[in-house]
Amino acid sequence: MYIKKSIELNGRTLSIETGRLAKQAHGSALVRYGDTMVLVTVVANDEMTDQRDFMPLTVEYREKMFAAGKIPGGFIKREGRPNEKEILSARLIDRPIRPLFPDNFFYETQVIASVLSMDRENEPDVLAGVGASAALTFSDIPFEGPIATVRVCKLGEDFIINPTIDQMEESELELVVAGSEDSIMMVEGEAREVPEEQILQAISVAHEAIKKIIDLQKQIAAELNITKREVPEPEVPEGLEARVNELAAERIKHAIRIAEKTDRRKALKEIQEDVNTQLQEEFPESEGFIKTILHDLEKQLMRDMVLNEQRRLDGRGFKDIRPITCEVDLLPRVHGSALFTRGQTQALGTVTLGTKSDEQIVEALEGESSKRYLLHYNFPPFSTGEAKPIRGVSRREIGHGNLAERALEPVIPPAEEFPYTIRVVSEILESNGSSSMATVCAGSMALMAAGVPVKSTVAGIAMGLIKEDEQIAILSDILGDEDHLGDMDFKVAGTAKGITAVQMDIKISGISQEIMASALERAREGRLYIMEKMNEAIDKPRDEISPWAPKIIEIQIPVDKIGLIIGPGGKTIRSIIEESGSEIDINIDENGKVLIASPDMEAAYKAQRTIESMTEEPVIGKAYRGIVKRVKDFGCFVEFLPGREGMVHISELDVQRTNKVTDVVKEGDEIDVVITKIEPNGKIALSRKAFLRRKMKSTRPTYKRS
Repeated sequence: MYIKKSIELNGRTLSIETGRLAKQAHGSALVRYGDTMVLVTVVANDEMTDQRDFMPLTVEYREKMFAAGKIPGGFIKREGRPNEKEILSARLIDRPIRPLFPDNFFYETQVIASVLSMDRENEPDVLAGVGASAALTFSDIPFEGPIATVRVCKLGEDFIINPTIDQMEESELELVVAGSEDSIMMVEGEAREVPEEQILQAISVAHEAIKKIIDLQKQIAAELNITKREVPEPEVPEGLEARVNELAAERIKHAIRIAEKTDRRKALKEIQEDVNTQLQEEFPESEGFIKTILHDLEKQLMRDMVLNEQRRLDGRGFKDIRPITCEVDLLPRVHGSALFTRGQTQALGTVTLGTKSDEQIVEALEGESSKRYLLHYNFPPFSTGEAKPIRGVSRREIGHGNLAERALEPVIPPAEEFPYTIRVVSEILESNGSSSMATVCAGSMALMAAGVPVKSTVAGIAMGLIKEDEQIAILSDILGDEDHLGDMDFKVAGTAKGITAVQMDIKISGISQEIMASALERAREGRLYIMEKMNEAIDKPRDEISPWAPKIIEIQIPVDKIGLIIGPGGKTIRSIIEESGSEIDINIDENGKVLIASPDMEAAYKAQRTIESMTEEPVIGKAYRGIVKRVKDFGCFVEFLPGREGMVHISELDVQRTNKVTDVVKEGDEIDVVITKIEPNGKIALSRKAFLRRKMKSTRPTYKRS
C-alpha cells in the first residue's frame, strides 16, 4: 500500500512515504525535506543467531555522489568504503534505535540509509534517523517506536529546527536530538562555550518538533495496520535461574565490591566458571543461559548497591572524581605532548604543527573542502588488557575522536592568527571509562604545550545514571562497568565559560529534562574541578612553538604578481624552493597571501627576500644592484629586480666619457644603478653614473667654518 504524508517544519515540507520503493524489504521509508531525499530500508532474518548476548544490529548510511550531481573523484569512479561523515551518521541512527528492540530479539537486523538526492541546503543525516524509525515502524519487526531525530541550532536568540547548511555554519550551537513522545534518547552536538541552560532550551525546542514527526509516522502506521512478528521467549530450563541465584548471588555481592577492575572481573569470571562446573550435569548445554542469568544478576545487584547503599563499584561517592595526574612535555621531539590520567583511564595527547599543504581534503556531497585542524583517537587493545587483532580504525574510534575534535574546536585560533595545520592525536594507554573525555583533557594540555594560542582550557567528564522507578542516582566520572550496567552515558566537555560538546546515549526508553538538567549541573562542577588539576600542569599556551616545528613567515604580494611567483607550470616557485637550500613549503592563496614554512629559518628568510624582490615595484631615485644581461652599442640592459630589466644608456655608464660600452661592463657583471625614469609604457631608464655621483658625494669630506 502506497501512503505519503507531510507536515510543515521550519517553513519547508517534510514528507514520509512508503509502499513505492524497495517493496521486498521488510520495511522502507522515503523521507524528503526540500529537495533532499533519503531512502531507508530495514530487514531482519527469520532465524535467531547463535550468539545471543548482544543485539545483532547493523546500520549503514551511504551518500551517493549522484545525489548531488557529482562523479566520485579518484581513479575508481564509484563510491568506496564509508567516509568519516557516513560512519558518524550511521552511529547517530544506531544509538537511539538500538535500545528499542526487545531484549530477546537476536535476529540479524540491517538498516540501510541511502541518500538519493541532496539539494546542498538540507542535511540528510537527520532525515535518515527519521527514516530508520519509520521503516522499522512500518515493518513487522518488533520495535518500541516510533521516534524521531532533528537538528537544532541557535541564531541570535532564536532556536532553529533543521537549519540550512549556511545557518549551521553561523550558529553558536548545533545539536542532533533523538527522542520519543515522552522523553529524550540521544543528544549529540557542539557549541561555542554555551551555558547549560541554553542546551536545555535547545533540547526542549527539539522535542516539540520530534513529537510532530512521530505523529506523522503514527498516522501512516495506523493506515498500514502492520502486525508485528512474535518473538519467542527463550526456553530457560525450569529451576535454572533459582539454582544460579542460590550458587552465585552472595559471591557476586562480594565481587562487585572489589574496587580494582581487573580483580573484580577476575572474581566474576571465577564465579561463572564455578557455576558452570557445578550445574553441568544438572543442566547440560546451558552455558549460554547461565552466562545471561549471571550478567542480569550482576547488573541487578550493582544497581541495588548504588541505589540502596549509595556505594559505587570502586567505593566512591556519587559526585567523586577519580584521582587525576597531569604531565606535559613527555616526548622531546614532538611539537607538544601531555599525559592525562584519571583513575584507570590514561590518554597520551600529542600535537603536530604543519603547513597548509598538510590540510586534509574532504570530498562530500556539499562540495570539496579542507580541514586545518584534525583530531585522531586510537584505542589499542592493550589499553583494556586484551589481545585482539588490529583491523584498521573502528567506528567507535572515529566517533570518539570526532566528539573530542568538536570539543576542542571552539578554542582553536583561526588561520589568520595562527597559520598552521594542527593535528592532535590521542593514544589511549589505559581505559576504564570515559577515554574520549580524557582525550579532550590531554589534547587541551598538549595544544598549550605546543604553543598553539588556544583561548582557554577545555575539560570533559562522563556522567552516568541508575534509574529504577522513582529511585535515581546520577554518577560523576563513570567507570566502564557503570556505563555497561547503567542507563546513561552523558559526556560533557567545555571551558569555564560553557559547553563546547555533548554526547548522550540512553539505554532505557528515555529520560526527563529534569534528570538531564541535574546531570548537566553535576558535569559543570566536575569539569571545573578537572580544570584545576590540568591548570596545575599548564594553564596557558607557551609563548613559543617547539624548535622542531616548522616556522612560518607570512607576506603579502599584489594579486597580479601571483602568476609571476608561480611561473609557468610552477617552474619559478620550484626554483625558489630549490635555491633556498632547505626543506621549505610555499603556499600562495588567491588574495596574494604567501606562507613560507621551514624548520630552517635562514632558508625561509632567503625565500622571503627572493619573493619580495620579485614583487617589488620599481621606485624612481632608488638604487639597486643588478646583473648585466645584454650589451649593445648604445648601452646595456640590466636586471635590477628578478624578472625586471632597465636600460643604462652609454652616456649613463660612468662619470667620465665612455667611448665603448664594453670598456665599462660586459655580460654577467654586477653593477649598481639608480632608476632615473619610468615611462608610461613601463620602460625603465637606469643610470650607473647617478649611483657613482651619489657615492662620491656621500664620501666627500666636509669642513666647518672657523
